[in-house]
Amino acid sequence: MNPDLGRGLVSVAFGAIAGGLTNAVAVWMLFHPYEPPRLLGRRIRLLCIIDAFTRESLAIEVDTSLPGVRVAQVLDRLIAERSQAPAEIVLDNGPELASRALDQWAYERGVRLRFIDPGKPVQNAFIESFNGRLRDECLNEHWFLSLAHARRITEEWRVDYNRNRPHTSLGNLTPLEYRRLLEDTQIKQPEPAGLYL
Repeated sequence: MNPDLGRGLVSVAFGAIAGGLTNAVAVWMLFHPYEPPRLLGRRIRLLCIIDAFTRESLAIEVDTSLPGVRVAQVLDRLIAERSQAPAEIVLDNGPELASRALDQWAYERGVRLRFIDPGKPVQNAFIESFNGRLRDECLNEHWFLSLAHARRITEEWRVDYNRNRPHTSLGNLTPLEYRRLLEDTQIKQPEPAGLYL
């Protein structure tokens, strides 16, 4: 276990990343939306992973429980899909995200975990905005009948968000268009407007 990582071991200050964001794999953000939806009276959990540079929603994992080991498995799947790990992951202080399993996973892969200060969601304003859209446009609009149903609906919303939602901070491109532009031109951009890490 890396003594420099983990909420219980060392509190990591939340500030600017040295040099700003320089590419699409620099920083991913993980969070669990507040006010989790219910599945026939039972709470379900969502793990949302966002690329801070492209604003792309990389995954919305849905289940009744998402322990640290499961979070690590989702991250490994995304790294395999994208062929590269992020340099850093920004996350809240939820028990799943502050677990020893995730700390060990990050240490073994050389990924820095950066925790926002407890009770300071404004430090992760983009995620709060994404969380509000997800809640208002998807979670509050559906009564989930099964986990499979919840997974299908949230995945459809995630795909729509990436393909059809332009962001002014990305030059009015969608997250998918912006990522493809980066891949095609190999350009490097300064930190997108509105992201204060």
